[in-house]
Amino acid sequence: MSDDHVYMTLAEGHDDGSDARWAFGTGFEDPLHGVDPTVPSGVDRAGLAECCLALADDALVSAQRLAEWTTRAPELEEEVALANIGLDLLGQARLLYARCGQADGSGRDEDAYAYFRDADAFRNVRLAELPNGDFAFSVVRLLVLSAWRLAHFERLTADDDPVLAAIAAKGVKELAYHRQWAAEWVVRLGDGTEESHRRMRAAFEQVAPYLGELFTAYDVRDQVVAVLEQVADAAGLPVPAWGPLPGAGRRGDHTEHLARLLTELQSVARAHPEATW
Repeated sequence: MSDDHVYMTLAEGHDDGSDARWAFGTGFEDPLHGVDPTVPSGVDRAGLAECCLALADDALVSAQRLAEWTTRAPELEEEVALANIGLDLLGQARLLYARCGQADGSGRDEDAYAYFRDADAFRNVRLAELPNGDFAFSVVRLLVLSAWRLAHFERLTADDDPVLAAIAAKGVKELAYHRQWAAEWVVRLGDGTEESHRRMRAAFEQVAPYLGELFTAYDVRDQVVAVLEQVADAAGLPVPAWGPLPGAGRRGDHTEHLARLLTELQSVARAHPEATW
């Protein structure tokens, strides 16, 4: 079976004419080159810092979960793809943390935000912090988060803050690939064997309770739901309904899984706080 036709309409508008599939995570072009880092006078600095921190935390935690697939992915090619996607998100987190430190006036760098905050100070959505589970759950989660993040970043390309707009413009290209990669796997497994279909269906049901949190702050619900419905339909899967869920993660109210993730992520930096490398 060929799934080349699947999800072609989702990819429209995100092709720059080059074969950039494997370029993400490896480029060295500075997305902020020539951008004035001064926060414009009309921009709400507190709001800008809050936005950057939340999006950076989403990216950092997601990148850490993706890194856990290293040596565990079903195929070497997919291991490389997951690692590259994680590197993209890590790059986004670094830029956003740096902007947060400029906007909130603290001058903190990316290491301070990533390594020296406890779980209750993180503002990522809960879906990002859940354990990987099986491959089906991880690809469904990646589809949901990348579709949601892409829709939000597309809006941020016109943000009043030029730095955030530039970060979003770079991220849009990366996230379009993340969404495509995840969608192709959802279709391949959903429309595959009886066992793979069962696992994909279960994955959607496991993700569903956390979807409401994604739409408490950003008005991108219809756009994201349309993507999920299109991919699920091609995979022969239902999209479970979900109810409203308060933005718990955005308030610092997390599952027990985030603290465990951060313990591993932050262990070296906290053991050697003055170290440089």
